[in-house]
Amino acid sequence: MADIRSLHDAVADLIHDGDTVAMEGFTHLIPFAAAHELIRQGTTDLTLVRMTPDVVYDQLIGAGLAARLVFSWGGNPGVGSLHRFRDAVENGWPRPLELDEHSHAGMANRYVAGASGLPFAVLRGYLGSDIPRRTDTVATVVCPFTGAELAAVAALNPDVTVIHAQRADPAGNVQLWGLTGVQKEAVLAARRVLVTVEEVVPALDPRPGALTLPTWTVDAVAVVPGGAHPSYAAGYSTRDNAFYRAWDAISRDREAFTAWLDSQVRRREGATPR
Repeated sequence: MADIRSLHDAVADLIHDGDTVAMEGFTHLIPFAAAHELIRQGTTDLTLVRMTPDVVYDQLIGAGLAARLVFSWGGNPGVGSLHRFRDAVENGWPRPLELDEHSHAGMANRYVAGASGLPFAVLRGYLGSDIPRRTDTVATVVCPFTGAELAAVAALNPDVTVIHAQRADPAGNVQLWGLTGVQKEAVLAARRVLVTVEEVVPALDPRPGALTLPTWTVDAVAVVPGGAHPSYAAGYSTRDNAFYRAWDAISRDREAFTAWLDSQVRRREGATPR
């Protein structure tokens, strides 16, 4: 059953040094506020998991929190490269970063396997690529019915999954809608779950297309209005495209990035980076 907690306390209790942490949200509902709280608390040696890691993981990697990244594609959407990510891979700054790269389908199926309590998932993919030679989380299996060779991907079961959503009720049931990705699967695959929300409402009313996560799937809910900024929350905020463009210059230079991190993230809880 989910407790309504402060973001500081929820992060401190649920996320620990060395954990495998998934922060999901595809363009929309990306949990930036929770990531910034991780930076403020200095939680480190993390294995970060995410489909399409973008600016939120560029910030965590640049802050030195990540030892390993499990991902599919990475970039600043519509702008270009993730420069803190590149610096860690190419130069080991601020620390070396181990990579476990997959396709989008592979990552999604890994979450599905984890959520289903299965050790692996099977899909048509990877065959002919060099990814299986670069990771121990992809193998091949032979179908017992057709004899076809298929790809198998190891299940993902993060220690913690963090997502942002539009709202929750006092019991900790969570509701999100709009452009969703693999949030449901990432939540159900995880051992612990933190959800930041725009607001807590007395009751969740039916909404076409909405996804509801029952309270028993969530450990803590933190009320953080604007907690997805600079991404957006449908019905509550719009995407801050100017920030994504500005990030390219901020993140290219180590000193500029460090100054931004100190002034805009580390200074206080609840700060809205600009």
